[in-house]
Amino acid sequence: TNVVDTRADVDCTTPAVEDFALTIEGVGHTYSANYATIAEFNDGNNYLHLGSYKATVVAGDINEEGYDKATFEGSANFTVEARKNTDVQITATIANALVKVEVTEAFKNYFVGGYKLKLTTAAGNEFDVTKQTEPIFIAPASFTIGGTAIKQPNQSDAEGTAVTLPEYKKENAAAQTLYTVKFDVENAGGATLNITLNETLVESFDIEQELNDNAK
Repeated sequence: TNVVDTRADVDCTTPAVEDFALTIEGVGHTYSANYATIAEFNDGNNYLHLGSYKATVVAGDINEEGYDKATFEGSANFTVEARKNTDVQITATIANALVKVEVTEAFKNYFVGGYKLKLTTAAGNEFDVTKQTEPIFIAPASFTIGGTAIKQPNQSDAEGTAVTLPEYKKENAAAQTLYTVKFDVENAGGATLNITLNETLVESFDIEQELNDNAK
């Protein structure tokens, strides 16, 4: 079993080969065997009848989302022939999607009263990403990012106004992919909130006209 990280340069804990769970299923015939670890399989008497099979290895739990919660998966088909040893090579890759939220200095300078950002996954798990430094590993599905901020006052002696930031939702997030969502404020001719995904503009809002005041 080879273990490959993601398409992005991401640090995560890589499991030992022996720690992968193994499932072997018959292809075109009924057979199924499960092993808690590859080490358990290697220690056993593992003879298979002639035929075609599929081997799947998994390390981690895709439903357990969070920082450094990578799940690795891989599979390969193989055929057992008479009087031959069969070696099976499986490449395991990260099964999660990864999300990282960033804000620009212009965003921080505009919302001088502070801000809070939250990531919500399709499973309903919530993460505070206000000051995120490492990506979060999630199941490859949709995710939503929203939050609140304190808008700068128009007068020097006035208090800032709490506003609800527009939610950004990404559908069908793919495995082995890092999604970097960035919040920025552009002040050319009026304040505009821009949201980019992997450096591509996906949402743009007029802060004065479109953002709701008195966020909860």
